[in-house]
Amino acid sequence: MSSDIRGLIASRVAKELKNGDLVNLGIGLPTLVANYIPEDVQVYLQSENGMIGMGPSPDEEHVDPDLFNAGGNPVTILPGGVFFDTALSFAIIRGGHVDITVLGALEVDQHGNLASWSIPGKFTPGIGGAMDLVAGAKRVVVAMEHTTKKGEAKILKDCTLPLTAQGRVSMIVTELAVFEVRPDGLWLTELQPGATLDEVRQKTAADYQIAAELQREEAKSAV
Repeated sequence: MSSDIRGLIASRVAKELKNGDLVNLGIGLPTLVANYIPEDVQVYLQSENGMIGMGPSPDEEHVDPDLFNAGGNPVTILPGGVFFDTALSFAIIRGGHVDITVLGALEVDQHGNLASWSIPGKFTPGIGGAMDLVAGAKRVVVAMEHTTKKGEAKILKDCTLPLTAQGRVSMIVTELAVFEVRPDGLWLTELQPGATLDEVRQKTAADYQIAAELQREEAKSAV
């Protein structure tokens, strides 16, 4: 995945964060969200290996080998940040105190189901904290590429891979679009810059409804 695509997805996810939110960022692309949080928004970034108060990723000259997130990547800590053991970290997660968690995914479906940890026949190091996070967080946002490297859809009618959680995904953000999982199904609510409804249709295998504003824009462009 190119840095431009990763940055586009992460910056859009960052707009979902609100003042006072306790936020957990998953391994990989989701960690980049920390670099795009607006200056006027104060959130508290939590890592399941025992931190609250993480800041943006450090540059190479300011890497502290004692500060890293659950994915093993170097991080910074903001004034007032705190450290604690893994038991307390998961008590926070399982206790429902995380306002929003951002995770990558192998597949997501129109029912809000998430498959993010295992591909049958391939080595899996472990599910990590993902299952706890999606069960305990108040909102679950998936940040991922719209298709696989082979061009296959990752947003499906039903997940085919082993599930991480059922019906827990609130929002899906890709380089093409933003989807919301609502009680009446999956909704396409936004297009990313340069994306079109036709492209999203071609690369999405799920059933979904299109927000009225996007329908109006499509109608205007067809005239």
